[in-house]
Amino acid sequence: MFKVLQWYVRTSLMARILGGFVLGTAAGIALWAAGGDVAATVAPWVSPFGAVFVNMLKMIVIPVVFATLIVGAASLPLKRFGRIGVRVVLWYLATSLLAAIVGVVLALALDPGAGVDLAGWERLAGTLGDRPEQLAARGAAGAGLVDILLGMFANPFEALARGDFLPMIVFAILFGLGVRVCLEALEGEAATRFERLVELVEAVRDVLFRIVDWILEYAPIGVLALTTVNFGLYGPSIFGPYIKVVVGVIVAIAIVVLVGYAGLIAAVTRVNPYPVLGRMREAMLTAFVTRSSAATLPVSLQVAERDLGVREEVAAFSLPLGATINMDGVCVHLPMFAVLAANLFGFELGIGSLFFLVVTTVLAAIGAGGVPGGSLMLLFLILDGLGLSADQVAVVVALALGVNPILDMFETANNVTGDLVCTWVVATTEGLVTEPGGEV
Repeated sequence: MFKVLQWYVRTSLMARILGGFVLGTAAGIALWAAGGDVAATVAPWVSPFGAVFVNMLKMIVIPVVFATLIVGAASLPLKRFGRIGVRVVLWYLATSLLAAIVGVVLALALDPGAGVDLAGWERLAGTLGDRPEQLAARGAAGAGLVDILLGMFANPFEALARGDFLPMIVFAILFGLGVRVCLEALEGEAATRFERLVELVEAVRDVLFRIVDWILEYAPIGVLALTTVNFGLYGPSIFGPYIKVVVGVIVAIAIVVLVGYAGLIAAVTRVNPYPVLGRMREAMLTAFVTRSSAATLPVSLQVAERDLGVREEVAAFSLPLGATINMDGVCVHLPMFAVLAANLFGFELGIGSLFFLVVTTVLAAIGAGGVPGGSLMLLFLILDGLGLSADQVAVVVALALGVNPILDMFETANNVTGDLVCTWVVATTEGLVTEPGGEV
């Protein structure tokens, strides 16, 4: 038994999650082939192991996002960098918005989950919570644009009690900016108090990331259980939504990088964008393999200074900030699963819902944290805001878990590329670049 545990721990997390997905798929299809009654009998015994994993993610998502947003907003040195700092932040927000819009448009075009037989999903939803008809009713009663805008500035604690995440996100960002303003407006012991506050929040964030690591150690078991239940109740036709989501995310990321970023570079700097993107390949590959913007940061810094000629003082500010708050790949990923959820559970995404989806995606992505699998937790924020119950969200998260290791590689490469593009463009327009490898 001890040797089995050692083997489990030493095997890479990605391999274990994919292994759990494959085994769960095989077990689920076998149950489905044995008949619906068999799957319905086995599901209540297996699903608690998956529900434990989902509940652990729900437990940690709010503290992680809250702490990460505060640290990210408080890390912007307003006085030191002034206009450059503001331009970097605006660029990050603009590219995140671009990625979210591309993600939504392509998701609506591909329409993953459309046309499937909802009978299987009704059986799956029935084992977890509300019926799809109830979900559709909640979605139809969603708030309009004005209500969404006003709701962004509601009491954050009251909003959390209602399960409304958007005001909490806005409050965390404002709190972090307020800390930064106070920190730069004061001197001596007064400023030290705010430095200690930032350090405290950073320490809390690091502890929460460690808890996330522990939760992810259980992920393969959760994936095995959730996938077994999904395929057991719905059968092989579930592959259709999977394939559309995977293809959609990869195509959307390619569009963002090769069309969106390239267009921005060409429009702002009047430079051929593709040689510039080509110089970022080392950081892109590292991000693809590690699936972590934070782990790729040393390589990104080296590429920015050595291969792109960005001055050290700009790169040292922009890239760490980007690894914290700029998650363009996540902005592509989340709308795809939101549209999938709308189709699977039979509710319409109107103009107000789509506006809410884009805004919430951009804000929530700031809290992804730059760690492997960070976007999974954000699904709870996004889908809850669209009217899904926690149990219904669990169904979509179960789908996301199986393919997330693959998607995460492409998303992280997108995130790091976006950081480098922003850093190089801002440095170029401010005259803070040299020839790659050259002197100032």
